Amino acid sequence: MWQPDVTVASICEKDGRYLIVEEQSKSTNMIVLNQPAGHLEDGESLVQAVIRETLEETCRHFTPEHLVGIYRLRSSNGKTYIRYTFCGKISDLDPSATMDSDIIKTHWLSQTELEQSNMLRSDLVLSCINDYINGQRYPLSILCEL
Repeated sequence: MWQPDVTVASICEKDGRYLIVEEQSKSTNMIVLNQPAGHLEDGESLVQAVIRETLEETCRHFTPEHLVGIYRLRSSNGKTYIRYTFCGKISDLDPSATMDSDIIKTHWLSQTELEQSNMLRSDLVLSCINDYINGQRYPLSILCEL
């Protein structure tokens, strides 16, 4: 039976720059740029997942404020991903947190820098940023966890 992978991502903006992770892609073994993102784990809510993934990948605490969008991507690896992208507030670095081993470092990049990069993990990175810039926001109450 076909099943898409469910992922979450966070958009963290400060002064027109976006928190981006530089990571080693497990599927392609290439170094790529992405929003802090990852897979929904069994038993957690979408909001819990994006908070956890952002902390694991950036050592910063994320407070989701809105859902920016729900995106469907059929990847070149043949998998289909359903991505829930959130925006919100981000803390300063938490010195007690440990970054995932596949994260090389974090960057604060502008939309222009992202547009000019040839290292984006997928088209989702810019699609989500552009939707955020264009004011696309949905209340978290749109998500119903049963």
